[in-house]
Amino acid sequence: MTTDMISTKAKIGRNVTLGAHVRIHDNVEIGDDTVIGDFCVIGHPAGGEYQGQPLQIGPRSVIRSHSILYEGSSFGADLRVGHTSLIREGVKAGVNLQIGSFNDLEGDTVIGDWVRFHSNVHVGRGAVIGDLVWIFPYVVLTNDPIPPSGLKEGVTLGAGSAVCTSAVVLPGTVVGRGAFIAAMTRARGNIPGGALVVGGEGHIVGTIRKLRHKESGKQHPWMTHFADYYPAEAQSAITALHQAVESDVELLERELAAKKASS
Repeated sequence: MTTDMISTKAKIGRNVTLGAHVRIHDNVEIGDDTVIGDFCVIGHPAGGEYQGQPLQIGPRSVIRSHSILYEGSSFGADLRVGHTSLIREGVKAGVNLQIGSFNDLEGDTVIGDWVRFHSNVHVGRGAVIGDLVWIFPYVVLTNDPIPPSGLKEGVTLGAGSAVCTSAVVLPGTVVGRGAFIAAMTRARGNIPGGALVVGGEGHIVGTIRKLRHKESGKQHPWMTHFADYYPAEAQSAITALHQAVESDVELLERELAAKKASS
């Protein structure tokens, strides 16, 4: 590592570990006890409204090799970034965001606390992602209704929702709290909390209570069996979210039953 790759204007906390050939630009603030892997670029210059704005990385973060984070974003404590991920300007994220390898976050995105991204996820600009959301590999969150138009209609993922492998969430879609977007689904429109959505047309086929693993007995909402995998400070939020999702499910089941009875 050569010292001319680390800006003297950057604010680097205590006990920060830098790998080989890390580049740190001027407008960077790195929290204590952070680890940055080889060949990372931290605070890459941005254009437009984010030009010259700081990149803030919370304490105890881990950013693995070959990742690039632009200036003009902020991340809470305990950020985790996998190998070879690109995070553009204007991302505002809470605590303990976990991003897998080969992710592409295009910026202008708001992300809550304790969010989990797997590998190869693309997030278009303008997305709003709530607390405790799960996004699985090869998911695409889109934002242009008639590409290429320059229009931006970001998607919204409600707290506790799960978007499964290779699903596409179309521009302007609002996914309700605790909803489940099945693998290879095209989600669109306003999706109620607790809904189970499947298929190329994004049909609501019931509530997440349909999701049960026969052998283990595990079922949705996922909070019933997965809460222990989160840190202690997340537990009260998970409990409150579980109760809210259960209420959403009860409401949706009544609505679906009434619709079926009237058809």
